[in-house]
Amino acid sequence: MNWRRAGLAAVVLLAVVGIAQGVYALQNENAPPIIAPPAPAESTAAPKPAAPAAGPPHAAAEAPVETPMAKRVAVLGLLNKRNGIARDVTMKPGDTQRIGDVVLRLRACDKTAPWEPQTLTGAFVQTDVRGPDGRWRRVFSGWLFKESPSLNSVQDAIYDVWVKSCAMTIPDVGPETIAASSLTGSRSSAKKSAPAAASADKAPSSSNL
Repeated sequence: MNWRRAGLAAVVLLAVVGIAQGVYALQNENAPPIIAPPAPAESTAAPKPAAPAAGPPHAAAEAPVETPMAKRVAVLGLLNKRNGIARDVTMKPGDTQRIGDVVLRLRACDKTAPWEPQTLTGAFVQTDVRGPDGRWRRVFSGWLFKESPSLNSVQDAIYDVWVKSCAMTIPDVGPETIAASSLTGSRSSAKKSAPAAASADKAPSSSNL
């Protein structure tokens, strides 16, 4: 009878397992399927180069620039009317020089570009003169122009001051300028046309007349 009991127990165990599986299947019937995310594919393309930093074109960086005011050099003429001695005074904007009883201060100098219709070279000068009483007086403060000395002049009985030059660089080309030589040097790549064929009917020579 033992084998019958063992067989019956096995049948009951199988039945319990089948019922449990059926219940689990019913509970998960409406659950969404679990889908594993796909593994990232390894890219074989070469990485893109980083974008260059924004900045001015190379041609613009090499374009000539105008000389800063502090680096310009002016030459002023100074005349002592008492003894007739004239001298050149070389100064930079911001410089002050004393020659005897006169003090010259150069504030600025400038000149027009080569393409301007009128050429002007000017300097902003301040002139102080010491009088017989030993006091200093400002006799002039303003622009002096080389090409138009009568436009502004130093009104003093002893000293005269005028502008002789202003050394500075003025760019006459820009980054977008195209030199004319580069245009004349280029030639068309089109083939030249063949010379026109000679006419079949030639005029009769004088010997045939």
